[in-house]
Amino acid sequence: MEWVRYLYDSSSEQAAAKGARWIPFDEFWERGYFEMPEVPPNRVLFEDFRRDPEKRGLSTPSKRIEIFSEKISGFHYDDCLGHPAWIEPAEWLGSAKAQTYPLHLLTTQPNTRLHGQMDMGRLSQQSKVAGREPMRINRADAAARGIRDGDVVRVFNDRGAVLAGAVLSDEIRSGVIQIATGAWYDPMEPGVIGTLDKHGNPNVLTLDKGTSRLAQGPSAQTTLVQVEKYVSEIRRRLAPSNRRSRKAETYPIFISGSTT
Repeated sequence: MEWVRYLYDSSSEQAAAKGARWIPFDEFWERGYFEMPEVPPNRVLFEDFRRDPEKRGLSTPSKRIEIFSEKISGFHYDDCLGHPAWIEPAEWLGSAKAQTYPLHLLTTQPNTRLHGQMDMGRLSQQSKVAGREPMRINRADAAARGIRDGDVVRVFNDRGAVLAGAVLSDEIRSGVIQIATGAWYDPMEPGVIGTLDKHGNPNVLTLDKGTSRLAQGPSAQTTLVQVEKYVSEIRRRLAPSNRRSRKAETYPIFISGSTT
């Protein structure tokens, strides 16, 4: 409770510095809600720089707004130029690889957990389809593959394969599927490279490739896959919270620290 109060009071101080007055925490807690007052917008982007660009330069090498970066251009990276440019993704529906893997996989953030944290929790487990992470697919794409709502499907490419629960939707365009990140990895044969993940962790399918030689961030949303109805025998998948090792008899509390 002290932590909740601290967060509220800290935010209240920040709001006051911008001209907004919040009610005291005890009043907020008793009422159960607080409607934040509107603050007239008074911030002008780059206001100081616009008034005096010579004395109030930006943090760029030229101290100006840069459309072209001479410094980045000087690195001579073919995948990160000194100016904005469209560079063909490693995998996309316009590439030749789409002939083999015709569906573009979007890996979004889940709304039932934080990344992979609390995937064993009740809210996340209730969102599963047939015990697997939901995979949303356009109805036309599903019909072409003989997939019905609630079916267990195999999502695969040349890097690996996962099982997921099909959710048919008109809200996702044809040629695209969506699986949230964070489902806990559940290999069919632990320790075997390329084994089937029974739970639907999209990390099995995505590229291990940085955004560029300069940035090295994660290359999300650039994965091609194929989907088929899973007709093999489905081994029973235990929810993460049901698994118990011998060590749990000595250390019975589990701490979740996963972020992927």
